[in-house]
Amino acid sequence: MADTKDQNDIPDLGELRDSIDSLDKRIVDLLNQRARLSLSVGRYKAAKGESIYKPFREQEVMDKIANSSPGPLPDKHLRTIYREIMSSSRHLQRPERVVYLGPEGTFSYFAAVEHMGSSASLTPKNNFEEIFRAVAEEGAELGVIPLENSIEGTVGQVVDLFMKYKVYIQAEVFSRISHCLISRADKVEDVEVIYSHPQPLGQCREWLHSHLRDVPTIPMESTAEAAEAVAGKKAAAVIGHRKLADMHAMNILAESIEDLPDNWTRFVIIGAAPSQEDKRDKTSILFTTPNRPGALARVLTTLAHQGINVTKLESRPFRGEKWKYVFFADLACDLGGDRYQDVLDDIRDQCLTLRVLGTYPTQEELQ
Repeated sequence: MADTKDQNDIPDLGELRDSIDSLDKRIVDLLNQRARLSLSVGRYKAAKGESIYKPFREQEVMDKIANSSPGPLPDKHLRTIYREIMSSSRHLQRPERVVYLGPEGTFSYFAAVEHMGSSASLTPKNNFEEIFRAVAEEGAELGVIPLENSIEGTVGQVVDLFMKYKVYIQAEVFSRISHCLISRADKVEDVEVIYSHPQPLGQCREWLHSHLRDVPTIPMESTAEAAEAVAGKKAAAVIGHRKLADMHAMNILAESIEDLPDNWTRFVIIGAAPSQEDKRDKTSILFTTPNRPGALARVLTTLAHQGINVTKLESRPFRGEKWKYVFFADLACDLGGDRYQDVLDDIRDQCLTLRVLGTYPTQEELQ
């Protein structure tokens, strides 16, 4: 009898599928209604001369959706779905060209896709300067730049380019860097040569010494280029992002092989004009000080007296001026707001040069 009762409780698969089909139709209708409203928002932005990309507003919408969801859809899945909805909305309003360090398949590429969504018009560039030039002078709306790594530190060339090109930080994105061993081979023991960018090779040194000690490594310009080289070789492997395996129809032989697992890269999204969003709680600046005792201390004291926390401070040689340095700082405030205008004026008076690179939402707000 129990078996009969259990079988009676099993729902009819055909009825379930009919219900899902009905819900899918309603979802599509609602998505199209939303798209029509998004087009109206795009016309408003065009009339007001506003940018399409609004990182804080997008995250605000996603937070509201996630916080109001009763489940069982996991929060992470819901955010992924809405990331694509936002990406499609941006593309409908006005396609924006987003440049990144190519070729397709680099960690910069995957960071751009994860943050901007798959509807973004992504264009690869060969080096950092091409990205800055494309945004500052050639009409690209946005650029994705790796600013610093939790292990390797700040990318010095990027700081140099901020001094050279008039671009502004719109948002920051933290991306966890995890490496996989990828190959057409079926097992690790079959690998006879390894290709990758020098950084992943260095970050996986201990794992390689333990598992593939005598296997030669060949440095390449990027992990994407290394994957292309490996795709046609049965006994070769690449160290890189796990999604390279899907892109090139290869096998993941080992995952998370980096020696230090807490490896993150901070990317920044740059644009040709300062962000105009209402919510901006972080500021990045570049400044130089007079060559006299206490010059830097005076700037830091001014910030401290206003309760402004300096979350990052780093010096960089001033290109073309020997023994002179420029300071890069992150401040936990919207230095562009009216509240801090006097502070900004005081700092400007204390510095030889001062450039506000951008005021933007913190990553905590964007997650």
